[in-house]
Amino acid sequence: MAKLHSFECLPLTASSPDIASREIAQTWSHISGTILYLLPNHDASPKITCTYFSIALDDEVTSAFHNSNRIYMEKLEELPLTICHLNKRAISNDLVTVGYIMKPSREEDFAKRGAFPICPTPNGLMFLPLTFELPISKQLEEVDVILHKATDEIVSIELNSSSESSYQIGYTKGMQELQRHIENHNDCFEVDPLNSIYPVLDRLKIQQLLLGLEDLNVGGRCKVRAPHFLKVNSFDEPDLVQRLHDATLSLPSIVKPQVACGVADAHSMAIVFKVEDFKVLNVPLPAVIQEYVDHSSTLFKFYVLGDRVFHTVKKSMPNADVLIKSSEKNGSKPLLFDSLKSLPTATANQHSEGWDPCLDLALVNKAAERLSKRLGLTIFGFDVVVSSLNKLCLHISYVKTIIFLLNLFQSFPKLLGLSHHDGYVLMGVIPVYCTQIQEGSGDHVVVDVNYLPSFKEIPDDVAVPAFWDAIKKKVDSKAVK
Repeated sequence: MAKLHSFECLPLTASSPDIASREIAQTWSHISGTILYLLPNHDASPKITCTYFSIALDDEVTSAFHNSNRIYMEKLEELPLTICHLNKRAISNDLVTVGYIMKPSREEDFAKRGAFPICPTPNGLMFLPLTFELPISKQLEEVDVILHKATDEIVSIELNSSSESSYQIGYTKGMQELQRHIENHNDCFEVDPLNSIYPVLDRLKIQQLLLGLEDLNVGGRCKVRAPHFLKVNSFDEPDLVQRLHDATLSLPSIVKPQVACGVADAHSMAIVFKVEDFKVLNVPLPAVIQEYVDHSSTLFKFYVLGDRVFHTVKKSMPNADVLIKSSEKNGSKPLLFDSLKSLPTATANQHSEGWDPCLDLALVNKAAERLSKRLGLTIFGFDVVVSSLNKLCLHISYVKTIIFLLNLFQSFPKLLGLSHHDGYVLMGVIPVYCTQIQEGSGDHVVVDVNYLPSFKEIPDDVAVPAFWDAIKKKVDSKAVK
């Protein structure tokens, strides 16, 4: 706990106050401030006695110890709340207390980088971990603003089967209690409200929002855009080939569940090489079929922290020609993977030679600003790929053909499953699959958007202060309103 919340901890060898004070004096003789001494009360209630006292440099610890005050706690989880209360009382009521809730592994990832100090930051923030082990209302008495990763607390998502994006989200009991408290107390607000993160849960909604980036583009320059996409409720739709064509989708395509996070199979995806393989595809429905963009195995991860935008470069999936060649070894079957665990990445010799992705940073920064306004989010991330040259794909085209046959060949149309009339057969639309080389456009394609990313690829001394500033500015803007 001490390591997570950036305060010093000294395990004592004895519970005697006199021995404890001597150990404290020997170890912490160089410090001043408030010292908390925790003593468990075995087989008694309250379970923990918290003795605290203030000390200046060169003060005699034992005398200060005997003039101490006491607080009683039933659970160790109350300690951060106690420290927060004492800090605020001792330093200033002007401190902004940020109460945060997320799964333990995520909390640890942020905290080990010093992002959640329980002592004040240079811009006057203090972070308090919220826990559902204690009454939420009591903890929120000390809190000014809430930072949450609500997707960590989702137990179920039910999507509407219609074409419109709507859903019912089931949260844990603790998150429901927090949600009710926020709704019933106007003075309690979130860094990013729950209703602002809902679009990020839905890949279809995100795709539709990304379409709004098109008006940022200027003729004669590379453009930023959404990938081509298609929502499907079934992989056995009779007109799927036509719909793929209408959506400007070629193969291979990447197939993702419409639910983007919060449930176990949200990251179960597939890359499909043949149309007929959609019928046997094991990806949760409804799903979004998304354009596979050749990007020379280079992914740009962007992080938006308030009004500041950072990015890093990561190795990504190989180009389509490499995937197609690799898939032929197993009969061109769909490539199934979990995007959190086993994302297929290119090897060193699978990168496109002679092509260096040219990132238009000014254009992407404009897209970040637009997304921030559209989503209403303060802290979020998104992934960008730059379309590279020479895309090899299986293109779906259509030929309208009229075939004239003599009456004596009427049995032939029946074999093809075609209709006939007065000695001729009219065959309407025939899908034709052909391999084509398509020239890359240099388009900047936003392929994913996520809420409250860890931004751990950005140096801590840069990202963490920007993170704090983003929260403080959100609090200040709320105060002005």
